Amino acid sequence: MEVNFTLATIPLAASELLAVMGSRRVLAFQGEMGAGKTTFIHALCTALGVVDAISSPTYSIINEYRTLEQATIYHIDLYRLKGEGEAIQAGVEECLYSGQYCFVEWPNIAPNIFPENTLQLSIEAIDANTRKLKINL
Repeated sequence: MEVNFTLATIPLAASELLAVMGSRRVLAFQGEMGAGKTTFIHALCTALGVVDAISSPTYSIINEYRTLEQATIYHIDLYRLKGEGEAIQAGVEECLYSGQYCFVEWPNIAPNIFPENTLQLSIEAIDANTRKLKINL
């Protein structure tokens, strides 16, 4: 499945993704630097009712957010890690298997720690304003 979106239509694209992902809770986002991974994850968190400030976890590795219903959402960025050992040491695996929503950027850094039913996605820039989200259902 593919969805094109712009900043104006990103809330709709995020809602569409949430509607088709079923019971999956771990989403792995591939894409070049600046493709829009963090921006799309921000839209997903907003659609899920996150009440905390949403920011990039590039330096913290894992950001934990709360929703209006007090559910936990994890936003994980593996970019700075050197592999699976560092990801496990940072607590990433605990988040992935928590049963909570986990949105992960740069999953290719530690591909073998993800649950079997992880939803694989990629974001690519079409032009300065448009992005393409590919969803592997």
